[in-house]
Amino acid sequence: MVEENITRIEMNGKEYILIGTAHVSKHSAEQVKEVIEAERPDSVCVELDEQRYQTITEGSKWQEMDIIQVIKEKRASLLLMNLAISSFQNRMAKELGIKAGQEMIQGIESAKEVGANLVLADRNIQITFSRIWGNLGLKGKAILLSQIITSIFSRDSISEEELEKLKEQDTINAMLNEFTETFPRLKKPLIDERDQYLAQKIKEAPGEKIVAVLGAAHVPGIKEEIKKNHDLNKLRAIPPKSNWPKVIGWSIPILILAIIVYTFLANPTAGFAQTVSWILWNGSLSALGAAIAMGHPLTILTAFIAAPITSLNPLLAAGWFAGLAQAYIRRPSVKDFETLSEDVFSLKGFWRNKVSRILLIVVLANLGSSLGTFIGGADVIRVFIENI
Repeated sequence: MVEENITRIEMNGKEYILIGTAHVSKHSAEQVKEVIEAERPDSVCVELDEQRYQTITEGSKWQEMDIIQVIKEKRASLLLMNLAISSFQNRMAKELGIKAGQEMIQGIESAKEVGANLVLADRNIQITFSRIWGNLGLKGKAILLSQIITSIFSRDSISEEELEKLKEQDTINAMLNEFTETFPRLKKPLIDERDQYLAQKIKEAPGEKIVAVLGAAHVPGIKEEIKKNHDLNKLRAIPPKSNWPKVIGWSIPILILAIIVYTFLANPTAGFAQTVSWILWNGSLSALGAAIAMGHPLTILTAFIAAPITSLNPLLAAGWFAGLAQAYIRRPSVKDFETLSEDVFSLKGFWRNKVSRILLIVVLANLGSSLGTFIGGADVIRVFIENI
């Protein structure tokens, strides 16, 4: 049996066999089958949580999703990011003629064949996304979303040989270094914490011989983290939000309102000019975001009307109102949900599908409103200074 991409660890009377895989590699799936059949372990750990396990074994139940509830629960951006990542991975898998996550499916099937315990070793994906999202500011969220969405529509192809190169440790470390340079705060929740979580779950797996099917990027970290003890409950917790964003979020609109009121009292003409500027910058840029997402004319109008108001209330967002308007006017059909995973393969499909279009409207209208707040706020301050 070829030992390439396999790491063996003996510790406390147990043997751990880590298989580093590429998530859309045909060779990885074949190697998983070969290793499990040869080793006949007591437990097989796979890099999946319960949600992804159900998705990979039963398919994505998009038709059961309530898009209006998603918007109300402020999960549109997270869902769009989840869709984007899945789309990119599925498109690469399609190019290679293999189902995305085939190595995980093989791990599940082989565990059953040899009578091993199946351990879902990864942290809940929503917890990971929440911890990632919470570590990003507005600029970071915009950059991350734009890069992910851009990657979906990239027409660059990748060969299986190139995928196999991703398993080389030096290449992985180089990728992680580049990743942390772009988004240094994301490495901890996306890589480090999951290494700790996976290591602890693998260590707690029943039996004396454990096989773990893992993405290659996690193997170096797990080799070190498995030597330590980690609190799974702590790693599952969503940290409380800092009060500073709330303070800043309320301070800016209060300051803007105070400046406009003061200017009105001192110079009504200048105060009127400030108000018009605030409405036009906020409304126009938010409406532009909805228009780019090809929203209905009433959706675009909703974004224009809502943005100047919601920008003065941190608890509200123009994109939510625009998204809800689009959902009511162009309510997605069952077919939209059923074809969602395929439609997001292409730029045309992403905009054509009513579900993904609503998500884009929410995100782009919010980004436009945020940009309008900064530009409109700066103009309000400019007029104030000129009329002191």
